[in-house]
Amino acid sequence: MIMNIPFLKFTKIYYIFSSLLLVIALFSIFYFGLNLGIDFLGGSILEIEFENRPESSVLQEKLSSFDLGEYTIQPVGGKGIILKMKEISYDVHQGVVSKLSEISPAKELGFEDVGPVISRELRGKTVILVAVSLLGLLLYIMISFRKVSRPVSGFILGIVSIITLGFDVLITVGFFAIMGKFYNVQFNIPIITALLTIIGYTINDKVIIFDRVRENIIRRSSDDFKELVNKSINETLFRSLSTGFCTLLVLASLVIFGGETLKYFSLALIVGIIAGTYSSLFIASPLLVSWYKWSAGREVRAGSKKR
Repeated sequence: MIMNIPFLKFTKIYYIFSSLLLVIALFSIFYFGLNLGIDFLGGSILEIEFENRPESSVLQEKLSSFDLGEYTIQPVGGKGIILKMKEISYDVHQGVVSKLSEISPAKELGFEDVGPVISRELRGKTVILVAVSLLGLLLYIMISFRKVSRPVSGFILGIVSIITLGFDVLITVGFFAIMGKFYNVQFNIPIITALLTIIGYTINDKVIIFDRVRENIIRRSSDDFKELVNKSINETLFRSLSTGFCTLLVLASLVIFGGETLKYFSLALIVGIIAGTYSSLFIASPLLVSWYKWSAGREVRAGSKKR
């Protein structure tokens, strides 16, 4: 049974609330900054394999006697760990290995320093990667909806999609700026991976709604465009919510039971998918209608001037 919820009746409220969320996210990013991990700042990476891997709390207790800065312990396989910390000397490196071997016999598998030059290069490549992903999705939307010209073109659908994807990314990054400030959560490569996954995942919601809008334009070309978009949202609502809810259940279990390796990756996906579902329903669709109204008004004004 298809509902008839008047989503677009409250467009101004959506814009105000969305703007408030965006301001909070941007404020957090520029005022708090991101608690960048070793991947972006440089440091040392030590990989160790234990005979019987201890709990993270036991490892942290042993490491407390060293000045390692903000470090992370990432479990690998059934017996190994990767320890990421600030750049350390040879003596500290050997001391860490020796101290951890007191808990359980351990073997060093690898040690490397990540220099600041490599980290700067990685930051630059990350920005380029996100930008290229957004540009690729813009082209994808334009090609997918290339036959749509009235009342909205494929290019406009693409622009609206990129705007809302930008919202999804900024909300997620803002969330981790807050987490970094108050809970010392590091912004690292797994979170960047999650952001790229969010971009790919949430575009699906937008395409589903836009595709239904296209179908309804063909079938009901004489209908009011606002009502047509509202009808399209109602027709795809259950699918969008059920898909997102099932995905969130899996991600929630990963946050709880997945360990440190997957915890913040999964948390980033949860925030991004919630933001993406929200933006698809309450930003993308209203923006589409707002652009149509502005475009129609411009055509009317242009026609009046000609007369």
